[in-house]
Amino acid sequence: MVTTAMYRRMGRPAQGALSVTGRNLAAARHVAYWIVLLSGFFEPLLYLLSIGVGVGRLIGDVPLTDGRLVSYAQFVAPATLAASAMTGALAETIMNFYGKLKFMKLYDATLATPVTPLQLAGGELLWAMLRGSFYSAAFLAVMVALHLTSAAWALAAFPAAVLVGFAFGGLGMALSTLLRSWQDFDYVNVGQFALFLFSGTFAPPGDYPLAARLLIELTPLYHGVELVRGLCLGALGWPLVWHAGYLAALTVGGLWLASRRLGRLLLS
Repeated sequence: MVTTAMYRRMGRPAQGALSVTGRNLAAARHVAYWIVLLSGFFEPLLYLLSIGVGVGRLIGDVPLTDGRLVSYAQFVAPATLAASAMTGALAETIMNFYGKLKFMKLYDATLATPVTPLQLAGGELLWAMLRGSFYSAAFLAVMVALHLTSAAWALAAFPAAVLVGFAFGGLGMALSTLLRSWQDFDYVNVGQFALFLFSGTFAPPGDYPLAARLLIELTPLYHGVELVRGLCLGALGWPLVWHAGYLAALTVGGLWLASRRLGRLLLS
């Protein structure tokens, strides 16, 4: 009877994933976690105010791909939003995920229950997206208050920012299962900072040399920036579908790889 009930629960992916998310929600009630959460919001906000608004007064308007001119702050703000979604997702699915996997041994206990590796990965991804959604919603509210986008376009851009978080959440979990020690976080931090600087965040990709531009267009944050920027500024077009498809594929691929790796590491 117990075995039958366990297999029935394993056949409900949503139930297992939600149980993992619920555990994280219960553990996040400590004040220290919320201090860390708020710090992740203020970092991109300071970038926006210092570079987008401050330096933007010295740069002037920036042309979009459709020929329109926008202020530098309007150009940088959506990119900073996408970078904020990336930062929140990676913070949960790399550092916190790695700690639970390697040191707390939390996932060994989780997989001793009817929760499957795919449900575990899905639950952790959903939890990371709750954090990323908080960052995105708060940042969009700031953009509307500063008249960098309208309320209507902010509502349209919110799901895009969530998709960016999903993509980097899946990627982060997959990378976490490949890390050997805490020292490997240095490589992750360097890569994350390089993406933040060179994904069309502060300058149009067309301003770079051809080889650099082609490399930039392969990075996931570039697609996130272009998708969020297009929606925030009302620059709609078929390229947005390609950017969304790229991020969706990265989400699915990262989730699949993470679940496979968890099964090999903890169940074999």
